[in-house]
Amino acid sequence: MAYKIIASQCTVCGACEFECPNAAIGLKNDIYVIDPKKCTQCEDHFDAPQCAVVCPMPDTCVQA
Repeated sequence: MAYKIIASQCTVCGACEFECPNAAIGLKNDIYVIDPKKCTQCEDHFDAPQCAVVCPMPDTCVQA
């Protein structure tokens, strides 16, 4: 199951976009969103989803 970004908590810092190994994160209407078709939860790349690891706001990148 893909991850999602809680828009109301996102500070639009961009940290997650550059860490995603699948290029699944991008800006849409000035808010970062995760494309569920591209998100693999970083399986085969990292031990944990990198969007959640690098996000400065707790519980903003969460499992959908």
